[in-house]
Amino acid sequence: MTNSGSAFLYASARTPFGRFGGALAGERPDDLAATALTGVLAKTPGLDPADIDEVVWGNANGAGEDNRNVGRMAVLLAGLPVTVPASTVNRLCGSSLDATMAASRLVECGDASIVVAGGVESMTRAPWVLQKPAKGFPAGDATAVSTTLGWRLVNERMPKEWVVSLGEANEQLADELGVSRMRQDEFAALSHQRAAAAWDEGFYDDLVVPVPGVGLLRDESIRSDSTLESLARLKPSFRPDGTITAGNASPLNDGASALVIGSERAARFVGLDPVARIAGRGSYALEPHRFGLAPVVAAERALGRAGISWDDVEAVELNEAFAVQSLACIDAWHIDPHIVNAKGGAIAIGHPLGASGTRLLGTLAHRLREKGARWGVAAICIGVGQGLAIVLENTSAGGAE
Repeated sequence: MTNSGSAFLYASARTPFGRFGGALAGERPDDLAATALTGVLAKTPGLDPADIDEVVWGNANGAGEDNRNVGRMAVLLAGLPVTVPASTVNRLCGSSLDATMAASRLVECGDASIVVAGGVESMTRAPWVLQKPAKGFPAGDATAVSTTLGWRLVNERMPKEWVVSLGEANEQLADELGVSRMRQDEFAALSHQRAAAAWDEGFYDDLVVPVPGVGLLRDESIRSDSTLESLARLKPSFRPDGTITAGNASPLNDGASALVIGSERAARFVGLDPVARIAGRGSYALEPHRFGLAPVVAAERALGRAGISWDDVEAVELNEAFAVQSLACIDAWHIDPHIVNAKGGAIAIGHPLGASGTRLLGTLAHRLREKGARWGVAAICIGVGQGLAIVLENTSAGGAE
């Protein structure tokens, strides 16, 4: 199949993604993480949890109930042996994709045979924080800062153009590249329509596991009746005359996702054949306010390391932080937009920051299997000017080595 030392994806699972203040608002992030962890292990019934060498978990906020290494908390709450070690990584929106990269490197270098990678975010339950006073008994007021999304407690030495809001940064991107409001709304409407159709057709049935005690069966942010006309009626969110609205940007969400990553020889412990090989990884960084373009180079680097080009790729999962950002990447790659997010994207499904990367990879592997395609790319933009990408090779495709 491949040379020894490769890392493979064996199984994936995620919770439904809930809306901000919605069905998962009562669920702690460490409990959501444990649900994704037990959910993915249920798909590998032959795997003894004691054989898991590491758990690597992604989380962006980490300021509330997800503090103190939420990956390790998930291991304990899921009832895994206490001997299973875990770490938590933070690369903001790319945290769980970063976790998967770390997991695959552990396998490739021989330090581990089986690793669970995943991520979680409860944007609903992200707390407000207060800075400690420099001295006791301060006379002035204190300001509570939300940790849900975006810059907070900014160092005043940061250049002002770097620390604009995520929305303003993408308005600047729309200006720079001439991406119209209509294109953004068309893209967003298609995301909702594709996601709703994928659920109706049963695509997500094998990928999504329920949260115990919660009646949420599907991603809560999907609006199947979204159209260009309905989205066009929404007011701009960041500029009075802007192009970005609540309808053509990803919402705030809660959820968790997980993958089982292992060596080729791990198949005998997992009890399954691998679904896909992690064939290439890429990262890139640029000015913080231009973060939306970072996946462009990250994906091209991952393709180069996989030894293929865009001409070989038949499926792309690109995180839809904003419609304008997604369109900018698609335009820069010069690829067929129909291969991107064919089962809906984050504008519809949701973007619980730390959980999105492994959600993308699970969906991508499933899409490759469904269509019998060999190569796919998962990519994500990351606040503060970064991007990540992974190339997957479908191990059951006719051309797989």
